[in-house]
Amino acid sequence: MNSFLEPFRNSLIFKILMAIVLFLYTWVTSAQVNEIPSYKVSNIEMHKEIVKMDSIYFTAYNTCDLKTQASLYDDDLEFFHDKGGLSTDKKELLKSLKENICNKVTRTLIKGSVEVYPINNYGAIQIGYHKFYNKQEPNAIAIPSKFIVVWKKENENWKMTKVISLH
Repeated sequence: MNSFLEPFRNSLIFKILMAIVLFLYTWVTSAQVNEIPSYKVSNIEMHKEIVKMDSIYFTAYNTCDLKTQASLYDDDLEFFHDKGGLSTDKKELLKSLKENICNKVTRTLIKGSVEVYPINNYGAIQIGYHKFYNKQEPNAIAIPSKFIVVWKKENENWKMTKVISLH
């Protein structure tokens, strides 16, 4: 069975039209990919500091060191969890971590995923991906999830003021 386009396949006009269509398709699809620039570290020292602070915090998280966790949370903390909602009470958050996380869940950072953006006269915003492993479900698949942390630097000390945890 011959297609409708069969008589036109060898014509010059058909070939030009097909070239134009392919060009436009390539141009449109490549423009969409190039809209979002890849991350480039703008302040290497701050990036290293924030990755170090992330490591300090999550070592404490993974070992149930609530004293270190508490020292890294600002007193005016806002903790947003996509499933649990908003927590603004630091003591209640630490109590919840003790009851629901300690010795039950561990976290690993996905290497190379951390982006750090300096915030002038305040601190930095950290964005990255991590995985959580539930010790009570050892065969469960850990799915990467995004997190955002707003860090405030005062007197050379870093504190988390806002945490956004997405799963």
